[in-house]
Amino acid sequence: MSEQENLFSNKERIIQEYVPGKQVTLAHLIAHPGQELCKKIGVPAVDAIGIMTLTPGETAIIAGDIALKAAEVQIGFLDRFTGALVIYGSVGAVEESLKMVNDKLEKLLNYTPCKLTIT
Repeated sequence: MSEQENLFSNKERIIQEYVPGKQVTLAHLIAHPGQELCKKIGVPAVDAIGIMTLTPGETAIIAGDIALKAAEVQIGFLDRFTGALVIYGSVGAVEESLKMVNDKLEKLLNYTPCKLTIT
């Protein structure tokens, strides 16, 4: 193996794929997360964390707006390039926000929703 081939063989490559169309690809509620998880995610110790991924990525901005208006939650992270949204608050508030985002995107913007999962 040449030196140049060896340099490239040790590198990790990440490939990110997006689905065509408009959809909620993940809507998950983590109830009563551990303190270590909260710290790693960068949110304060909370009752619940909500995670969403959406395509196209800019939808995260709209989802963040809907989530904040739906219930008493805070945005922990929003990335319009990857479509990631992390919210946090009480279990009931996070659940209501995730449901409302799914519902509003489906009814107002004709997005394909996904099932809300909870751990």
